[in-house]
Amino acid sequence: MPAETHVEKGPLDRTQVFALIRDLLADILEIEPQSVSESSSFKDDLDADSLALIELVEALEEELGERTVGFRIDDEDLEDLRSVRDAVDYVVAKLGDG
Repeated sequence: MPAETHVEKGPLDRTQVFALIRDLLADILEIEPQSVSESSSFKDDLDADSLALIELVEALEEELGERTVGFRIDDEDLEDLRSVRDAVDYVVAKLGDG
């Protein structure tokens, strides 16, 4: 019986990356996904502290590590991610490198 799980494990497009980040952030911050937009600043708009961002990174690495072996967000890159758009751009670029 063929494994069905690989069907949706193809490369993510930008919209899917945003949706993933939005949904993970909503869970972590306990807010409505609709309240997260690409222009949202983690700190100013979403009130996300560094701990929340670390949780986001860990969740992304776990989720995307299944699709892209070795997907990691470097700690020094984390401080450059100030908005949801920064995170989406970063993840899309990282996935493209694979």
